[in-house]
Amino acid sequence: MPIEQPGDSGQVQQILAVEYLRRLYAKATDLIGTGQSADLDLGLQIYQRIFTADVQIRTTGGTGEGFAATGPDKWAEVVAGALAQYNATQHLIGTQLVEISNVQRDADGRLQAGEATMESYLNAWHARPERTVYVFIGTYFDKVRYTPDSGWQIYDMTLQEVSSENREMGDLPRD
Repeated sequence: MPIEQPGDSGQVQQILAVEYLRRLYAKATDLIGTGQSADLDLGLQIYQRIFTADVQIRTTGGTGEGFAATGPDKWAEVVAGALAQYNATQHLIGTQLVEISNVQRDADGRLQAGEATMESYLNAWHARPERTVYVFIGTYFDKVRYTPDSGWQIYDMTLQEVSSENREMGDLPRD
């Protein structure tokens, strides 16, 4: 089966716009993970930009029960609670695959509506006070839509755990 490549430059621009949602998500999640008031506010603002107001979010896989929430504000609460035990986090987004569908343009060629799916790999590091790190590997599965008022936004997100482990950290470097 041949691998489909993006067609025109307009499609490439739309794919990049969709991919950027996940990159902003990683930034917002790390901000929320600091627990600092200004960072929490900025992280929530980013969530409100990249998610629809009624987004459905869930996590699956692994040994835990998983998390679920409706709306960016509720998801920010879930994230803040889940990351409160860590000194620092870093969410690294790897491979991203986007498929744009149902694109509608006006007579001038401007995008008016669209749907997309996106699959993104995650490698997240969570540092604990006792000098251990929790490493989480997962895959995000997103459903995304475009509206002229909001641009591209995620309306359904599932994070599926692939693997995770706890590791001891090495010694701190000496000056």
